[in-house]
Amino acid sequence: MNNAAVNVADAHAHPLRVGVLALQGDYREHLAMLETLGADARPVRRVEEFEAVAALVIPGGESTVIDKLSRLFGLAEPIRAAIASGLPVYGTCAGLIMLADRLLDAAPGQQSFGGFDVTVRRNAFGSQADSFETDLAVAKLTGGTVRAAFIRAPVIEQFGADVEVLASLPDGRVVAARQGNILGTSFHPEMTGEPRFHELFLQMVKRATYRSKRTA
Repeated sequence: MNNAAVNVADAHAHPLRVGVLALQGDYREHLAMLETLGADARPVRRVEEFEAVAALVIPGGESTVIDKLSRLFGLAEPIRAAIASGLPVYGTCAGLIMLADRLLDAAPGQQSFGGFDVTVRRNAFGSQADSFETDLAVAKLTGGTVRAAFIRAPVIEQFGADVEVLASLPDGRVVAARQGNILGTSFHPEMTGEPRFHELFLQMVKRATYRSKRTA
C-alpha cells in the first residue's frame, strides 16, 4: 500500500467511504483504483447506497445514458442537491459532462447534475476512432507528467472565476480543473493506471465538511 493509502486510512477511524456511480460506464476501474488507495469504495445504484457515502465518483461512459438512468432510479435530484451542499465529487469524461453547469452539443433533453461553473463540449475530439493518449503536465501533481487517455472526450471551453485549471492540451484546451468540492477531468486516469488524480480527490474528501445521511 502506498503512502497515500496509509494516510487515507489512518486519518479516520474507518477508511473514507467513497461511492462510484455504477449505472453505466467504467465504474469497476474506479472502484479498483480507490480500493488500491485505501478507500472504502462502494458502487452506487440506489438512493440508499448514495446516502451512505461521503463522496462520489462519476465515471466515463455515455453521458446521455447516465443522465437517463440517474433520473429513472431517482438519483439525479439527491445527487444534485448533495453537490450543492458540498458533496466531494469527481467526474471523468462523461462524469465531467454530468457535472457541468453548461453543455454544448447536448443531446435533446439531456440534463446534467451541475454544480461545476464550466461550459463543456461533448465529443470534442470526434468519434471512438479518434481516441488517443498523451502526456500532460499537471503543476499540482508531483512525480512527472500524467499519462492521459482521451476516449470520445469532452473539453472545458469556458469556466468561471472560481475554477482552477489543472491541465491543458498544447492548443490551450482545458482538460482538468477543480472548483471547491468538485474535480473534473476530460480523460480517464483509471484507464492508464494513473493514481494521482484519485489521490488528489481523496485529499479533497478528507478536508470536506460534507456528511452523508447514513454516516456509520
